[in-house]
Amino acid sequence: MSSKKPSAGASRSGCKCQCFSFRNLTIFAAILAVLSAFFAYLDTRLNDFYVFDPEHLHDLSQRAIGAHGNDTRAVVNYIVSELDQKMEGKYLSTQEEWVFNNAGGAMGAMYIIHASITEYLIIFGTALGTEGHTGRHTADDYFIILQGTELAYSPGSFEPEVYPQGSVHHLPRGQVKQYKMDTSCFALEYARGWIPPMLFFGYADTFTSTLDFPTLWATTRITGREMISNLLKGKL
Repeated sequence: MSSKKPSAGASRSGCKCQCFSFRNLTIFAAILAVLSAFFAYLDTRLNDFYVFDPEHLHDLSQRAIGAHGNDTRAVVNYIVSELDQKMEGKYLSTQEEWVFNNAGGAMGAMYIIHASITEYLIIFGTALGTEGHTGRHTADDYFIILQGTELAYSPGSFEPEVYPQGSVHHLPRGQVKQYKMDTSCFALEYARGWIPPMLFFGYADTFTSTLDFPTLWATTRITGREMISNLLKGKL
């Protein structure tokens, strides 16, 4: 019986493939390490990129409520007008484009005032009431109640957290709660941190439940337009 020995060419070819794969893996690992270090550094400098302040937004909301009470449209106009004046027309969308928002099982509508890589500012709410999951996010979320009452629940509690008109519900980065708006409720919602990863939560219900792709497109178009516009202005 004769046995075939692998040719020298075949051995060299196998060696080249293994070397190529190892080299690619090494390059990928090096790129990943550099990107991880870069984003870790940026994460420590996030405060340098913010243009909004939670305390100012809370104070502004309380003044708007004091001036207009339960006239929520007037409250929203008051907030946007002062911000537009303070920002000198930069970074804000004053076009009142409302779109539905389904996320975490809750449904409402939103008006995107600002969207960038590190911040978003929206009016979110519903005239009917809703309930759902807050999501576990890569940003701190400040929910300032402009009209109505929000309830929130954390595991292990036996009483709800109650946030009436004029109060602020702060959901720290990485934490999660159940929330509920029993009836009509609107809020100024401000998030600061890494915003793009939050979009997956905002999109998920479209693919698993609503299949409302026109709303998904409208959300993507407005968010993308504002993020790109602000990047071009030097706002990360």
